[in-house]
Amino acid sequence: MRRRERRPRCRSRRISGTIRRVTTSVTLQVRRLGHADGLPLPAYMTAGAAGMDLHAAVAGDVPIEPGAIVLVPTGLEVAIADGFEGQVRPRSGLAVKHGISLPNTPATIDSDYRGEIRVPLINLGRERFVVTRGMRIAQLVVAPVARVTWDEVDELPSTARAGGGFGHSGV
Repeated sequence: MRRRERRPRCRSRRISGTIRRVTTSVTLQVRRLGHADGLPLPAYMTAGAAGMDLHAAVAGDVPIEPGAIVLVPTGLEVAIADGFEGQVRPRSGLAVKHGISLPNTPATIDSDYRGEIRVPLINLGRERFVVTRGMRIAQLVVAPVARVTWDEVDELPSTARAGGGFGHSGV
């Protein structure tokens, strides 16, 4: 059965006589693969959460030794709407408590990618970490993408910062 792709909608709410844009709502198609049976779909854990938690669709425990990188399947394929991207980001609790992060954060899921979402986890901690089935391993943020057209010039407009880079404003 083929579904029609829904276009993003902006939801607004009136607060103290003013209208404020709250969210952009978009419906995405998701396909659950066999090894993700019984696992929840990505979900926002709080009303104000920007990211949805992704779960590990592993058959058994997956150890990650300090310094190692492991590609963890989620068992999900998604169709990101045109004009959007999926950003896979580390979970702050795993990062702070265990040193678990993503080596390419944020990882990008392009709107034309249709394969399984797999999350590269790196153990930056000092102890072995074990990924278990259903563990919340990362966050998925769906965000709009701007398409750029280049205008090559001989000089750029000046700014007060100019070419000041890392640490330019002090530590």
